Amino acid sequence: MKAAALYPLIEEFTMSVQAFLYVVAVILIVLAALPLPTRGVSLALLGAACALLAYAWPVITE
Repeated sequence: MKAAALYPLIEEFTMSVQAFLYVVAVILIVLAALPLPTRGVSLALLGAACALLAYAWPVITE
C-alpha cells in the first residue's frame, strides 16, 4: 500500500534540477561569505556559475 493512500494530506514532492541548482548556488555563496580557507577555488564564482546555470536550465534543456 502506498504512503499516499495511508496519509492523503501528505503530498510527495520531487525537487527539480533547476531548484536543486539554486539551492547549491545559495549554499556556495553563503560558504563564500565565511572565512574558510579554500585552496584556489572561489566559492563565490562557483555559486554564481550554479545560479546562472539554474537560470538558463529551461533554455538548455529544451
